[in-house]
Amino acid sequence: MKTILKFAFALASLAAPCAHAELNVFTTVPEWGALATEIGGDKVKVYAATNALQDPHRVEARPSLIARARAADLVVATGAELEIGWLPLVIQQSGNAKVRPGTPGYFEAVTAVPVLGKPARLDRAEGDIHPQGDPHIQTDPRNIARVAQALSARMAQLDPADAAVFESRTRQFLERWNAAVAKWEKDAAPLKGVRIVVQHKAFGYLIAWLGLQEVAALEPKPGMEPTTAHLSEVLAALEKQPAKMVLRAAYQGDRASQWLAQRTRIAPVALPFTVGGTDGARDLFGLFDDTIARLLKGAA
Repeated sequence: MKTILKFAFALASLAAPCAHAELNVFTTVPEWGALATEIGGDKVKVYAATNALQDPHRVEARPSLIARARAADLVVATGAELEIGWLPLVIQQSGNAKVRPGTPGYFEAVTAVPVLGKPARLDRAEGDIHPQGDPHIQTDPRNIARVAQALSARMAQLDPADAAVFESRTRQFLERWNAAVAKWEKDAAPLKGVRIVVQHKAFGYLIAWLGLQEVAALEPKPGMEPTTAHLSEVLAALEKQPAKMVLRAAYQGDRASQWLAQRTRIAPVALPFTVGGTDGARDLFGLFDDTIARLLKGAA
């Protein structure tokens, strides 16, 4: 009799509804992985395809990425062709129809924000330009808030059972986030109008947010390695109208920035650029805490 009861219990267990599965989220860059985690908590399983010390433009479509995309319920990309060199291949090779562009399982962050830097003229001779505009939207925290709302809605669409959780967590996140943005803006007030040089044109949103003044770029054209001739031209211009600092992202080499710093009084400043870019940027809040602190130190 005991054996029969055990067997009946086992059958009943199998027939019972399965526990609600986590939403499997594949993100292309660390900032969206961090944001999806803020929204979803333990209701999501999040994978970031790149880390902060990788150039997000140049990623290999590895078999491991294809396998991760195959299991995804949602792909979160930046868009504006940031991932054009690898993500379409990863999705195609995964065979996962749920996450193809145009489906609810594919989300691009740029659709939630006003995009800057759309070129007036498309000419590849001008370097690595982005026809759809500047994709580096994560350097303005106000964009993080905009993406959070849109991403939360998409996650709720895909997982209605946890929609209330996503809505509640997003509301709590945005309350903390908006308070933090106000503090960052107050702390960063001395940066308004500060003249800067950039190693690569990747800080357009940060510059617009804080009112910095970009006066030169070390790359002669976007994506092209700095040449001695171009660096010499930049140096000559800065001798007439100096700048306070030269900015680069943590994933970029510092040779060009150091070259300039050694010949001027311009401080080289490496910014985390995304979550994990520095020891202080361990989450989204740390990303901007550390960014503002480094900028203020560089401008001092």
